[in-house]
Amino acid sequence: MNDKGDGVRVEIYDQSYSMRGGLDADYIRELARFVDGKMRSIAAHTRTVDSLRVAILAALNIADECHQLKAQVQQVEQRIGQCSSALEELIEPASSSKRNAGPES
Repeated sequence: MNDKGDGVRVEIYDQSYSMRGGLDADYIRELARFVDGKMRSIAAHTRTVDSLRVAILAALNIADECHQLKAQVQQVEQRIGQCSSALEELIEPASSSKRNAGPES
């Protein structure tokens, strides 16, 4: 996996690819290692030798992980919203009572 000009050379499932784009070369290598690992894991578990089939199964696996993570992020965002609303309800009465009490002497 050598840099070549503006491109990055990576190997995924024993195939060499020259990648170009605006992404950092180390990040592209990291992505390639991730995809390669997924493909090898799927090939080992399914005993499939057809690289296209392995690639499709890896893509589906990665898409599933992505969708699950998006759902988790939405749940966390909803929980943050609920906590934020609860905090606002707790803070509002306290700040209102300070305003109504007037200045301290």
